[in-house]
Amino acid sequence: MNLPSAPQLFPSLLGAAFDALPPRVRALHLRAGMQRLHGEVRVERGDGWLSRLCAWATRLPPAGDGPIAVEITALPGEERWTRHVAGHAMPSRLWAHDGLLCERLGLVTFGFRLHVVDEAIVWRVERVRVFGLALPARWFRRVDARESQQAERYWFDVAAVLPLAGPLVRYRGWLHVP
Repeated sequence: MNLPSAPQLFPSLLGAAFDALPPRVRALHLRAGMQRLHGEVRVERGDGWLSRLCAWATRLPPAGDGPIAVEITALPGEERWTRHVAGHAMPSRLWAHDGLLCERLGLVTFGFRLHVVDEAIVWRVERVRVFGLALPARWFRRVDARESQQAERYWFDVAAVLPLAGPLVRYRGWLHVP
């Protein structure tokens, strides 16, 4: 399915720095329409009650090792990602606003500032809203996401640790990006 062309989110947010990224990272973010990618993932989850509640609110995947399938649909002005892990779907919607990459995960909307560091995209939290209410960004300083390329594969590494709740999730792995 090819949809009308529109500026892609990641190239528009990263500007000239996007061109310095490795080919698999660029390829993942340059496709219009729908793509389905497959790979492997390791998911670690926190086990405290507050950690589990936060994970439920953002629809985080269960702990375990195994296959992952990611569906990405690039529409004009937004992308929709659905990560499928162990029979669990984690959908999100991404769009640009005020120079940030915004991502809606379950009940939470994040605003990330994207940076290119050592040929990788690094996501840093600048804004968080739950039910439209702003939460202090400092609570999310230990939320880290990184996209890179290793051995001709697209790699991802996402970790979230919150004050009081402790570790929520760390999921990392690779996708085959043609």
